[in-house]
Amino acid sequence: MSEKELGKKWDRCLADGAIKFGTGLGLGIVFSVLFFKRHTWPISLCSGAGLGMAFSNCQNDLRSSYLLHRSQKEQ
Repeated sequence: MSEKELGKKWDRCLADGAIKFGTGLGLGIVFSVLFFKRHTWPISLCSGAGLGMAFSNCQNDLRSSYLLHRSQKEQ
């Protein structure tokens, strides 16, 4: 994997993390205000879930090149 390709993957990971964190934060605020009497735990829960999904996607993206190369060598 070249440095340029790795840089693009990191850029995608950071952008995905920011989007998912922001979406989770927004949903947490909405749920907190509308359903949970302005408690803060829905904000934390939704933001954490967004970051967890972004982390999982990033792991899969970064590992995909290694899995691809490994499967090509076995054939």
